[in-house]
Amino acid sequence: MTSARTGAALALLASTQLLLIMDTAIINVALPSVGDDLGSGSAGLSWVANAYLITFGGLLLLGGRTADLLGHRRLYLTGLGLLAAASAAGGIAGTAGALIAARAVQGVGAALAAAAAFALLLNLFPDGPGRHKALGVFAAMGGLGGVLGTVLGGVLTDLLGWRSTFWLNVLGGLVLGLLALRFLDGGTRSAQPGFDVGGALTATGGLGLIAYALVGAGEAGWTSPRTLAAGGAGLALLAAFAVIESRIARPLVPPAVLRRPALRLANLLSALAQMALFPMFFLVSLYLQSVLGQSPLTGGLGLLPLSLVVVAVAPQTGRLILRIGLGSTMTLGFALLFAGMVWLALALAADGTFLSTVLAPSLVLGIALPLVMVTTNVAATADAAPEETGLASGLINTSQQFGSVLGLAVLVAVATTGTGAAGGAGAETAGFRSALLVGAGFAALAALLSVRLRLPVPAMAPPRQDRVGGAVE
Repeated sequence: MTSARTGAALALLASTQLLLIMDTAIINVALPSVGDDLGSGSAGLSWVANAYLITFGGLLLLGGRTADLLGHRRLYLTGLGLLAAASAAGGIAGTAGALIAARAVQGVGAALAAAAAFALLLNLFPDGPGRHKALGVFAAMGGLGGVLGTVLGGVLTDLLGWRSTFWLNVLGGLVLGLLALRFLDGGTRSAQPGFDVGGALTATGGLGLIAYALVGAGEAGWTSPRTLAAGGAGLALLAAFAVIESRIARPLVPPAVLRRPALRLANLLSALAQMALFPMFFLVSLYLQSVLGQSPLTGGLGLLPLSLVVVAVAPQTGRLILRIGLGSTMTLGFALLFAGMVWLALALAADGTFLSTVLAPSLVLGIALPLVMVTTNVAATADAAPEETGLASGLINTSQQFGSVLGLAVLVAVATTGTGAAGGAGAETAGFRSALLVGAGFAALAALLSVRLRLPVPAMAPPRQDRVGGAVE
């Protein structure tokens, strides 16, 4: 593949990341309008968002392995098709139930597209500086997607109504699908025949139930019968999955893959990063709106400086890895994440302003985000053979998704507890501060663990003659 075609393929795959992250942010802004139009209460509205998270998180691992078996481009197109079709169904939904069902199918399509897109990227760029640069572009698009989704969600909902946010997905999915036929090759397929049906069912069911328990814990409580039952059933299915994988000839996740120390630690670190980062965006947006009294659109724009820093730093992460090493870059990223979270928590004030509380620490977090995301992705995929790229993609995406869901559930619970029954701006600020300090604790743990990372020798010493800033062959 020529360098121009490779660049076009990278732009296409990065745009997929942008679309998927943007979709998650857009719906959060549109939810109040959805409730007014469909007559849904807060419980129903929460499941418009949660249905997507559950199917997305539950199917990432299966989607990655299926991509290895059936072909990466084929599954990528299937995922985009499902996403577009479900978005169209959401755009014409007349009831909250129909919208929730559409969102669940959107999550299925997003899981397939995300896992296949990441696997296609890994196949395009062998481990080394070229892959580091490509992952930096991915991280930049993820950071941009969060803010762009918030801004577009506000603009589209105000001007055209909430249904327009779903039709944006339809248009995006169709455009990306047509471009994929031109710029993406079929992708590597596994030479091993057969499919681990038992492993697929137990893994998907177990991950889906645990996601259900986590997203429901914020409403029903961590000790509610519903949360405990779903979590217990999910863990039981995952235990059954482990037994099946150890006994079947061609498992969905070969045990030998999970025995790789670098892969296990990188996935754990990626989850910890998301446990701090994903709730931070949510909590800052809430603080700007509920404490400082900003509008949803203005609150979203408050995260724009952070995203601009992400976009600027992410493509340069590969250069830093080449200069000081992957492990040092990762530890630096987590140290900055810890410092930024602590600074932000201590800066919050009930009578503050955006400039005095959020701006400066958010810039530090904007530097930290691409450093931790790129390095954990590099470490988690360094050992993957071409026929394992879908599996590696599914594992790291699953870790990130469940880190996001678990972190949001934990930190929102901490913020709610910290607020107490008194309410008011001061109490809310105290709750947000407590939650962000817990997030800083996750970052500190990750920083300590990152020094234990030991990668295979080829991944630790990429050829120095490959210039990260030059053309990628």
